[in-house]
Amino acid sequence: MTTFLLAGGGTAGHVNPLLAVADALLREDHDAEVIVLGTAEGLEARLVPARGYELAVIPKLPFPRRPDAAALRFPARFRASVATVRDLIAARGVDVVVGFGGYASAPAYSAAHRQRVPLVLHEANAKPGLANRLGARYTRYVGVAFEGTSIAHARFVGMPLRREIAELDREAARGEALELFALDDRPTLLVTGGSLGARRINATAIESAAALTETGYQVLHVQGGSAEFADPGVAGYRLLDYCDRMDLALALADVAISRAGAATVSELSALGIPAVYVPYPVGNGEQRFNAAGVVAVGGAVLVDDARFTPQWVRASVVPLLQDRPRLRRMAAATASVGVRDGAERMVALIREALARG
Repeated sequence: MTTFLLAGGGTAGHVNPLLAVADALLREDHDAEVIVLGTAEGLEARLVPARGYELAVIPKLPFPRRPDAAALRFPARFRASVATVRDLIAARGVDVVVGFGGYASAPAYSAAHRQRVPLVLHEANAKPGLANRLGARYTRYVGVAFEGTSIAHARFVGMPLRREIAELDREAARGEALELFALDDRPTLLVTGGSLGARRINATAIESAAALTETGYQVLHVQGGSAEFADPGVAGYRLLDYCDRMDLALALADVAISRAGAATVSELSALGIPAVYVPYPVGNGEQRFNAAGVVAVGGAVLVDDARFTPQWVRASVVPLLQDRPRLRRMAAATASVGVRDGAERMVALIREALARG
């Protein structure tokens, strides 16, 4: 029996690929044991047990960014976390450690290196995080979601996707989706701010509701976040606060407007859905890098958050929706860079690391 320790968490961007790989590992080997290493504060604390996997926790330990008291305490706390993970690896006979970034990953990488256990990484963002950049020093097995990701030993595998997305038959699911969202059979524009919401996208889309629906498209808008916006009351415009069946929303989508998170870009590309990406304007700019590949091949349009206004929608999105030949070309270009079997590719990389020790 092979025992896998999968480390990562904090955000959905780390947890969802981890769970996709865990599921793929068990589909290949029903007798395998999967242990997930995370923190008590991250999304993994809820999502991992809900999926039926064992969760081992270590303290949340952010890398210090400034010379303060936390920085002085960091080395001892980090050594303690590494020791905890080393004990776990030894006690449970872990055969390989697979890391996905996030707070729990760095101690796991150091522990795997010291225990001489094979280590495999997956980097979901085109601009790698600090934990994975450090962990890549310990292994030659580094899978990346996007071509051109600047990290040592990068090997393109794509994004490990949830099975309901990876295996989605959009045409077969269309009837169920239309019924669920109470929409008709017109072309559909999906607008989403993600689970946390995106105020600029939400506000601009709602203010542009009439202009968008006058193109002949219906709009399915999932606002997320604090659900602060009210339905505009425009025929053919469906505003949802949350959506538990994003697979069905994607089954309907002919075009999308969204942030450019790694998972979103990967899912839309895998399904061949052209998009207008509005990268999150705060942080280290990774969302712009995530969308760069699909934009370069002509499968998506990129616009800065500050420029995504009702005026820009009328000048750029409305003509795009009216240009069906262009949208067909964009869909084909998007699909050309999309990957549906990222989880299986990661499993193959893990098996390679195990075989070579």
